[in-house]
Amino acid sequence: MLGAAAFTLSLPAAHAEEQGPVNRAWNNTRQATDTAWDKTKEGTNNAWDKTKNGTEKTWDKTKEGTNNAWDKTKNGSEKAWDKTKEGTNNAWDKTKNGSEKAWNKTKEGTNNAWDKTKNGSEKAWDKTKEGTSDAAKSTKNWGKRTGKTIGNWGDKAGKDISNTFSGDSK
Repeated sequence: MLGAAAFTLSLPAAHAEEQGPVNRAWNNTRQATDTAWDKTKEGTNNAWDKTKNGTEKTWDKTKEGTNNAWDKTKNGSEKAWDKTKEGTNNAWDKTKNGSEKAWNKTKEGTNNAWDKTKNGSEKAWDKTKEGTSDAAKSTKNWGKRTGKTIGNWGDKAGKDISNTFSGDSK
């Protein structure tokens, strides 16, 4: 139809006026073309308005959905971070408390071991000192006893020898 309208528009106007039926056909074609054009233009405008409105609504929904998704993602990330941070703090507290307890037990065990070692060393030293003192006293007394025994033996041996030569044996 547009092709026919373009053809009729290309006809010279003076020539169309001379012919009665052609003139009427021309006027009818021109009128139909104008009407078709107006309808096409109006339909295009309506289609554009609907497309534009639909696009704007779609954009608004997309933008709103994106904002909602971002808010949820952000909130979820913040909650996840809070839980991670809280879990890390709890783990650190447990580790710190466990380390402090282990240190206290180690320190307490070391102190107990040192006390036992110190007490054992003091007892061993006391026994060594006491044994050394006793040994020294015993050695000193042994020397005296040995000296007396040797002295007595010497006296007795001298008497025995004397008796042997004198003939007086007892």
